[in-house]
Amino acid sequence: MELRYLEYFMTMCQELHFTRASEKLGISQPTLSQQIRALEQETDTLLFDRVGKKVVVTEAGKILYRHCVRMFDELGQAQSAIRELKGLQRGEIRIGCSGNHMLINSVISFHQLYPGIQISVAELSTEETRQGLLDNRLDLGVVFLPVEGEQLESIPLYTEKLSLAVPYHHPLAEATEIELDRLKQMPMALLPPKFLVRQLVDRATKSKGFRFQPVLEMTTLDSLMELVFRNIALTILPDTYLTGTDPKRTRRITIVDPTPQRVVGIVYRNDMFISSATKVFIEYLKQTFRIPEEVRL
Repeated sequence: MELRYLEYFMTMCQELHFTRASEKLGISQPTLSQQIRALEQETDTLLFDRVGKKVVVTEAGKILYRHCVRMFDELGQAQSAIRELKGLQRGEIRIGCSGNHMLINSVISFHQLYPGIQISVAELSTEETRQGLLDNRLDLGVVFLPVEGEQLESIPLYTEKLSLAVPYHHPLAEATEIELDRLKQMPMALLPPKFLVRQLVDRATKSKGFRFQPVLEMTTLDSLMELVFRNIALTILPDTYLTGTDPKRTRRITIVDPTPQRVVGIVYRNDMFISSATKVFIEYLKQTFRIPEEVRL
């Protein structure tokens, strides 16, 4: 079987639509159809079928797809191992992160040490990072722990606490800390429930017998802070993010009884080849944060 045919086949399995798959591959739809038919002739089995207007993968196609995923993973690892021969002058690290604020300083300083290594950081939810690792689209994640999965290994870095953000002229602006249940009736803007930061908030409020009904939900930390700046609502966000906001526009207040918090750590595949660049970056993060004993899982 030609690798090109298998690449076409995998794209078709992912898209389940000949037009979308051909556009993604940069070939014509008749060419894609011809190549799929050629692969079916070579395997002597039907790989796709039509159910009404939908294209579905047959059982034989599912079996071939699983083997193709493993095969292309192995090829990718072989390419990575070969690149290792060139040392740390070159390389690539694909990172999923639960908030770019967690890594910005570390990425900048690491880049200054190893300018030849390309680093790509995608701001994703913890579950999206987990799936990206399992699909071999990411090399490592910096997320809230624990992350479930037999194929995943975790290294704790530090404990992330959540704090309240208020406008600088708000009546609470001079407070250094506030009990969580005092925020019951205040207008809140929060991340959507799929984000672990929101789940930490919901878990903390549940322990006090109430639940926030946010006036607005936003998917980025910057957009939530803009609502605070405009005095539309208050918000609860990670300390590491809030410490970088403008103190002339907002105040950070410690939440107590309880303090929402979670361990932040590195997660990676334990059954895949790890490049030298990725290994060095992991060690760099461990040295940068120097996790104390009380934070260890």
